[in-house]
Amino acid sequence: MTIKPVRKAIFPVAGLGTRFLPATKAMPKEMLTVVDKPLIQYAVEEALEAGIEQIIFVTGRGKGALEDHFDISFELETTMRARGKSLSVIENIRQQPGSPVYVRQQEPLGLGHAVWCARDIVGDEPFAVLLPDELMVGTPNFMAQMVQAYDNVGGNVIGALEVAPEETDKYGIISPGARDGALTEVTALVEKPAKGSAPSNLMIPGRYILQPEVMKILDAKEKGAGGEIQLTDAMAKLIGQQPFHGFTFNGERFDCGDKTGFVTANLALAMARADIGPAVRSFAEARLV
Repeated sequence: MTIKPVRKAIFPVAGLGTRFLPATKAMPKEMLTVVDKPLIQYAVEEALEAGIEQIIFVTGRGKGALEDHFDISFELETTMRARGKSLSVIENIRQQPGSPVYVRQQEPLGLGHAVWCARDIVGDEPFAVLLPDELMVGTPNFMAQMVQAYDNVGGNVIGALEVAPEETDKYGIISPGARDGALTEVTALVEKPAKGSAPSNLMIPGRYILQPEVMKILDAKEKGAGGEIQLTDAMAKLIGQQPFHGFTFNGERFDCGDKTGFVTANLALAMARADIGPAVRSFAEARLV
C-alpha cells in the first residue's frame, strides 16, 4: 500500500462567531487572541510544524483580517526597523508567496460544505482539516502526532478525545473497534447522538486527515444533523472502504469556541510562560483565596 504524504491542510474559517458577540461583530472569531497570538495562528503553526506545505483557508465575508495577518505589513515593519525593534515576532507569521490559498464559502451550509469548497485545490491528495476553535497544546503537537500515525497506517485518521458521557450529544462520536495504543479502529461515526445513545465517549476534536474520496461523497450535498452538510456523515461512508482510525492526543485541548474554554486557555497558556507566568499565577492565587 502506497501512503501519499499529507501536504495540504484546510482551515474552515467562514463562521460568524455569534457566541462571542459583540467582540466578533467586525473581527473574525479566528483572530481572537490567546495571550498574544490569534487562534488561527496557533492552528497554522501546528500544521506547518507537522510538515504541511500548503495552507487553504475557506473564508466568508468580513474575513480580510485573516489574509492581512499572514501578509507583509509594510508600514508596521518599516516603523519597527526605524525604531530598532526586532521583527522576529511578526516575520515568522508570513507565508511563502503562493502557499496560502483563500476560497470563499458563500453560504454557511455546514463543515462538510466548507471542506468541499476546497476540492479543486486538494485534488487527488490526502489532506488535513484543522478547526482553529480547538486549541491543542502538546509536544509534539496534535497534527504532528496524527501525521506520524497516518504514515504508519494510511487511510483516514481523525482526532479522538474522551469526554464526559453527558456531553456526547454535543459532538461527532466514534464507535470504536480494536485499539492499539493511541490508535482506535473506527467502525462507525455518529454526529451529535441523542443523550444516552452514544456508542462511546470518544469525540472528534476538530483534527482530521482524510483521503480525497470524501470529496466525491460531499458532492451529493446531503444534509444531516441541524440541516447542515456534515463532514461526519461523509466520513462515515468511507468506513469499510478504506482504513479508518481515531488517534488519541497526548496533550491538552481547549475549546475556544466556548467562552469558558477561551478564558481557560488564556489563563493556562499565560501561566505557562516564563515572562508573565509568575505575575498571572500570583494574581490568580490571590483571587482564589
